[in-house]
Amino acid sequence: MKTKAIIFDLDGVLTDSAKYHYLAWKTLSEELGLTFNKEINERLKGVSRMDSFQIILEVNHAEDRFSVQEKEKLIEKKNRIYVDYIKTMTPDDILPGILPFIGHAKKAGLKLAVASVSKNAGALLSALGIADQFDYIADAAKIKKSKPDPEIFLDCAQGLRVEPENCVGIEDAQAGIEAIKAAGMQAIGIHVTITSQEPDIHLQSTEELDFEQMIR
Repeated sequence: MKTKAIIFDLDGVLTDSAKYHYLAWKTLSEELGLTFNKEINERLKGVSRMDSFQIILEVNHAEDRFSVQEKEKLIEKKNRIYVDYIKTMTPDDILPGILPFIGHAKKAGLKLAVASVSKNAGALLSALGIADQFDYIADAAKIKKSKPDPEIFLDCAQGLRVEPENCVGIEDAQAGIEAIKAAGMQAIGIHVTITSQEPDIHLQSTEELDFEQMIR
């Protein structure tokens, strides 16, 4: 099927804001006396804020330590820490190869979307100076199911008015790859730690993105 749209994850694909998520979760976890490391962080990629906190609590055998209201306050605190970090980001933080790839896609007439579970996606894209490059940005507040559920990618396809089979998704996490495939789309993986389903194309970095070779 001919590609008519490309749907990008944000963290780890367009920019490396994932490192700020890690630092924010680590700061919060240390304040609460919870263990948090890079191995645990891998499980949080592409997962909603609340589900991420649930994973951290589960790993620490602390599922019942906080009430629902306390959890809500704590994940909002984590978000404030994260937002303070991303305020320092600029267009220089766009990952290598992304701007030329987007340029080729726009020139070819493809539609572009962002499928991020981050409620800060709009602000981050604006800080990077590329918000106007996308035809649709998923509203994370309206997405009910986290990746690997395909909801957010199907939402983007619908928002772009393109059939899923005519879309290519780009992700850096296993959950994201599974979501793309479940949506019936072709998947490009960027430095994915593969534990189950493989992407159709697996790259080590965004520098390897080649529009002419990969998009048909």
